[in-house]
Amino acid sequence: MALLADLSVAAEPMTPVPFVVRAIRDELADTSTLELEPPDGSFPFAPGQFNMVYAFGIGEVPLSISGDPGDPARLVHTIRGVGAVTRALRRARPGDAVGVRGPFGTAWPIAQAEGRDVVVVGGGIGLAPLRPIVYYALAHRDRFERVVVLYGARSPSDLLFADEIQAWRGRLDADVLVTVDTAGRDWRGSVGVVTELINRAPFNPARSVVFVCGPEIMMRFTAQELVSRGVSPGAVHMSLERNMKCAVGFCGHCQYGSRFVCRDGPVCSYADLEPYLLIRGM
Repeated sequence: MALLADLSVAAEPMTPVPFVVRAIRDELADTSTLELEPPDGSFPFAPGQFNMVYAFGIGEVPLSISGDPGDPARLVHTIRGVGAVTRALRRARPGDAVGVRGPFGTAWPIAQAEGRDVVVVGGGIGLAPLRPIVYYALAHRDRFERVVVLYGARSPSDLLFADEIQAWRGRLDADVLVTVDTAGRDWRGSVGVVTELINRAPFNPARSVVFVCGPEIMMRFTAQELVSRGVSPGAVHMSLERNMKCAVGFCGHCQYGSRFVCRDGPVCSYADLEPYLLIRGM
């Protein structure tokens, strides 16, 4: 598959390349989507990969790519402002420059899902790294059986990409279920944690490949629920972004048991992660 053909990193993986900010859009009160223009006009990537994004003079952070892999002329990152670097990136304006290293990391194994059901389970901002999977599955709809998206957020005001979710829900060839932890009287949707959607979702556990991203406690319980329904642990894939600093397995900040998230991930199967997810503090 051409999309997944080249996962190589630039010849100078530790040197940021300046990208120009094309647009920035606020998604939530603390979250924005940054659209960057590649200096060479194209930035091929595979769904699930990440970049190190650098705010000049402040520092860099690992960010999964949240854009459309079918549109490599635009590099898109969705950023929650939780520290000095991410807040600086959210303050960027069109015409500003930011540094980019990448793409790095393993991709969502979407080829494994061809001829099977694709199930995407996102929690909170975890929908951002999953969005390229949804784009790809919908753009190549004939390659898959069912396409199912399950998404949960804390409240209706915390729903990421709300307009886009509404458009997905309007399609006849996808099943999209949304829930929130708490809501007021004006909310007409489901209330509860995202794992409660799994038993309501129309997919065949024995013929499904599942992609999960969100808080680690959410991913752990989601994987357990999927396995209890009959999904193979090897067919459940998760994305981890834990305290990465260098992105090339040099500094050791992202070590997770015997693995380095930047080098061996961020996408890993539940079959590989299960022993570590059960260890408190990992």
